[in-house]
Amino acid sequence: MDYQIFEAGNVVLQSGLTYRGAKLAYKTFGTLNADKSNAIVYPTSFGAQHPDLEWLVAPGKPLDPTKYFIVIINKFGNGLSSSPSNTPPPFDRGRCPFFTMTDNVRVQERLLREVFGVERIRLVYGFSMGAQQAFHWAALFPGRVERICAICGSAKTSPHNFVFLEGVKAALTADPAWQDGWFATQPVRGFQAMGRVYAGWGLSQAFYREEVWRTIGFSSLEDFLVGSWEMNFRRRDANDLLAMLWMWQHADISANELYNGDFDKALRAITADAMVMPCETDLYFTVEDNRREVARMPKAELRPIPSIWGHRAGNPALNPEDAAFIDKAVAELLAR
Repeated sequence: MDYQIFEAGNVVLQSGLTYRGAKLAYKTFGTLNADKSNAIVYPTSFGAQHPDLEWLVAPGKPLDPTKYFIVIINKFGNGLSSSPSNTPPPFDRGRCPFFTMTDNVRVQERLLREVFGVERIRLVYGFSMGAQQAFHWAALFPGRVERICAICGSAKTSPHNFVFLEGVKAALTADPAWQDGWFATQPVRGFQAMGRVYAGWGLSQAFYREEVWRTIGFSSLEDFLVGSWEMNFRRRDANDLLAMLWMWQHADISANELYNGDFDKALRAITADAMVMPCETDLYFTVEDNRREVARMPKAELRPIPSIWGHRAGNPALNPEDAAFIDKAVAELLAR
């Protein structure tokens, strides 16, 4: 096991249910300095676990472990932290409580404070659902988060994004293995359908028109759909994927007792220096949604990624051009 577990105890969730024996899996890189001022929080995206994100943490990169203390935190529902797939009775199977983004970030804050004594965060860096968590960190703990870098994500899931996810969810749960609110066996046909629905949204029209998949090791469009999209989802438990979809659909920085649904108030409360980076061709976390959010934030810059990689531009492990664009922006953010 290459990660550690934060035993969070009994956590009362926003749903009103108590999750007993909650666990957050995390992995650290680098060394916390004496005044504990160099901590970077890096939450996971949809379906991702910490090994999927480690490529970005390296000497000479903006998330440099020789300069910063970086904590990759596996969000609830991803299979390593508390998730439907590892929850004991009687809250197992279809009874598993839903976690919100707020539930996640509040326990993440406890991890940083109780385990490491970190009160102020140098940067929260996140892609997609990780970016949504970055927005939540800044709204839930204003004054304690110095910077956020939110890449291809939003402070609140838009109605259109919600509908996209309804399609993904419907494809997965159409499998006959879906019974009584649970997958007792993993839905192979559901994964296949989910991957193909998602593939049309995750990358832009131009990406497919120009057959960019050829540059990353795929020999045909079918090879790409099976070898990239179907494979990625089949790595995970289907019940966990549904829990993360629900969390994503209900992401909203104002859905808590601090802001009582006042989204403008929540955005205005974000005092962190914010770099918000949508991709110009992202089909579900759109530039326009971020533009409206940034306009109401006191100290935020909108810097769209000029790319045809769509949503995947925000996690450019196979895409050096977009990686360089993001690296430059993050380095500027950390330097100012």
